[in-house]
Amino acid sequence: MTALDSHALFGALPRHADFMDAAAGLLAQVSPLARLRALRGTAPGWEAGTWRTLAEAGWIAAAVPEAHGGLGLDLEALGAIATAVGESPLPEPYLGAGAMAALILPAFAAHPPVADLLQGVLAGDVVLGLAWQENPGEIVPTSVSTSVNRDNGRLHLVGAKRWVAPAGAHGWLVHARLGELPTLVWVRPDDAGVTVDTEPRADGSLLCTLHVDAYLPAARLLAQGAEVDRVCQQALEAVRLLQCSELYGIARRVYAMTLDYLKTRVQFGKPIGANQALQHRMVDAYISVMVCGALLAEAWRDSAAQPAALPRIAALAKARIAERVVALCREAVQLHGAIGYTDEYDAGLYLKRALQAASWLGSPRTLHGRYLALRQQQGGPAQAEGPAAAGTDYEAMSDDGFRLMLRAFLREHYPQALRHVPRRLRLHEARDWYMTLSRQGWLAPAWPREHGGMALPPAKLLIFFEEMEGWGAARLPDQGIINLGPVLIKHGTPAQQAHYLPRILAGQDIWCQGYSEPNAGSDLASLRTEAVADGNDFIVNGQKIWTTLAHDATHMFALVRTDKTVKPQAGISFLLIDLATPGVTIRPITNLIGEQEFCEVFFENVRVPQANLVGALNQGWGIAKDLLGYERIFAGSPQQSRQALHHLEQLAESQSLYDLPEFCQVYARLLGDVRELEALYGRYADIVRRGELLPPSVSALKVLATETYVRIAREIVLWADDAGASWQGMPMADGTALIPCAPFLQSLVTTIYGGSSEIQRNIVAKAVLGLPSQ
Repeated sequence: MTALDSHALFGALPRHADFMDAAAGLLAQVSPLARLRALRGTAPGWEAGTWRTLAEAGWIAAAVPEAHGGLGLDLEALGAIATAVGESPLPEPYLGAGAMAALILPAFAAHPPVADLLQGVLAGDVVLGLAWQENPGEIVPTSVSTSVNRDNGRLHLVGAKRWVAPAGAHGWLVHARLGELPTLVWVRPDDAGVTVDTEPRADGSLLCTLHVDAYLPAARLLAQGAEVDRVCQQALEAVRLLQCSELYGIARRVYAMTLDYLKTRVQFGKPIGANQALQHRMVDAYISVMVCGALLAEAWRDSAAQPAALPRIAALAKARIAERVVALCREAVQLHGAIGYTDEYDAGLYLKRALQAASWLGSPRTLHGRYLALRQQQGGPAQAEGPAAAGTDYEAMSDDGFRLMLRAFLREHYPQALRHVPRRLRLHEARDWYMTLSRQGWLAPAWPREHGGMALPPAKLLIFFEEMEGWGAARLPDQGIINLGPVLIKHGTPAQQAHYLPRILAGQDIWCQGYSEPNAGSDLASLRTEAVADGNDFIVNGQKIWTTLAHDATHMFALVRTDKTVKPQAGISFLLIDLATPGVTIRPITNLIGEQEFCEVFFENVRVPQANLVGALNQGWGIAKDLLGYERIFAGSPQQSRQALHHLEQLAESQSLYDLPEFCQVYARLLGDVRELEALYGRYADIVRRGELLPPSVSALKVLATETYVRIAREIVLWADDAGASWQGMPMADGTALIPCAPFLQSLVTTIYGGSSEIQRNIVAKAVLGLPSQ
């Protein structure tokens, strides 16, 4: 699979995609995988000539400022190269030497010896790394025992550094202390008093342990002062993000390789990719690659916008991406069968590269812990702004200003008793809030302004939902807003738009969705509810089921069969039905937790005007697919997972769970789960806001969202211990009550409605991955 094919499979092009493709082309010329295999087990495991070739191509100079002889590109350009390196593994120490040197040396290049080193590095003549780590599990060089002292005009450097890259370097920048003063000392492997021990890694590369008790010339002290710590720590955080880019490249290549294998490997007369169990495993792996790409793109974007947040951003990104990619590579070995376990096949090679990248410079376990600690330190803006006036240009507002405006409005107007309600509200409970948003003009944040919406750009739309969900605002009866509104805006007649859209915003018409039937749930095309033309009307007969809050609705948008003589999808129309029409009967259904969220709706000779047909006759299936896309992105919202996480946090506060290290580990991972979901959701939200059709891969978003929700809800039950099955509310520290098993029971239906998780996986397997039918 070519780089262009990979870009198509995994969605949006990465920034600097041209840089990435150029790097991939160079790697194909100078370092095929056969070369990597040939250099394994040799010392130092890489070649100086190839290193110079990479330097001449600008790989090291890319992010070095032009004033120091570099190209002056942003750090993400190095990330594009790292992704190419992930797809085509390279023996040369691109991150440990090239990137690390490029990120540290320019900060001290005013000192002539450093400037000389930098020029040698840019030319490919000098290979150096940073020696900083002394103990397992260290993330940044804050506790440093390596010391340097002045002794008769010389430097006396004493200490040991572990897991140092690269082996075979011309020297290393050793991070030490001169008293309390941070320093960088240039140390060469041939200096007297320096011992270099090498440690082979799983992928065949080498790291070093430096033992130093050496007297060095005073000129070897290259930098000193607090800036040393700041620059070194910043470089380490940046290289962790570059590791994420490399791991993402590994994921892309391994996934493409495995997908191709499943399409071409034949057993029992069929490609093994026709097996549904394998298809579903490949869909889950595909979701992992998509999540890695979304999380990585967000990390690069956020770190550029908020440089001070880089430690937190890099910790989460590497912890999550490393875990996913190692698991993906392990799955690839399994799906390749016995050949995947052989050294001659590439799957194992990529797995071992992923293991090395995952463990060096911070393992997922330690980085999860760091993310949690940094997140707890994170402060929010202190002041709040008032609500916006009509006609406000939300796009022109700063993100922080927009957040503050929303928070102020919620604080003033949202009913306190309805915060974080762990169930779907009925209309009579939510109507006041519905009308408050309507009066403010905030009921339809994604609709265009000409139809009464806020016309929020993608970033602001996400912030809007984040703040509503973070405040614990309940979901409204919103089928008209979320689903029907966009359909009418795209497919409705001017008369339909003029009549129905204002009534939705005014709360006059409350809509429900009539899709599923007793024998047409996931197999929606087999629906039997029929609409027969009769003069200017249709006569509708049939039944709908699992209709959310139909007993609170005034209208239904429904799929009906209008032609039985053609294939099932071709004979379906999209019809708007007033539920007050004679012949409509609504019967609520009681669910597992004793609530009546769903209904059956029966139609007996119901007369509906033909003017209520949306789109052309028998063209409802195409409209339905549009609407299902909107529904799946809404079902893919992080809202439910955030809500469940809030309840877990309530439980943790009330039961002092944050004092338990084992809970903090679980909680940190769940925070990461939600952040991954937010990143992938953001990618599809951008598509919706641009007015483009959602691709079939949006089904993967629904799988991720609903299964994340189930996972968090399950943890609430587990950490509630004896109260896990209690139906009596546990008092929480904030004065509310929590029924621990309620979120879990409510989460069960989310993996069923809107197309079950199994159906969603089938859609992705066929429509996105192109896996063969059974």
